[in-house]
Amino acid sequence: MIYENILIEPVLSEKANLLREEGKYVFKVDPRANKLQIKEAVRRLFNVHPVSCTVMVVGGKPKRQRYKKGYTATWKKAIVRLSKDEKIPLFEGV
Repeated sequence: MIYENILIEPVLSEKANLLREEGKYVFKVDPRANKLQIKEAVRRLFNVHPVSCTVMVVGGKPKRQRYKKGYTATWKKAIVRLSKDEKIPLFEGV
């Protein structure tokens, strides 16, 4: 798997901002990627040293539009914890 394709986008939510203060960064990732691939992608793309990675699958929510029922897409989320005193400039606005 190509490392640039593993990390789809950063998750910018209120909860993700609180986690960032603890040195944890949240990404939307490729559903086929595993923890080791995600850690390696973060290490290579941002030149940081990830300590751990937590991965979860976010299930789709039921939605409806007029008379049609459906679901939003299911996606995979990764929370990557960095070593102490390291930051990713993309999140810091530098």
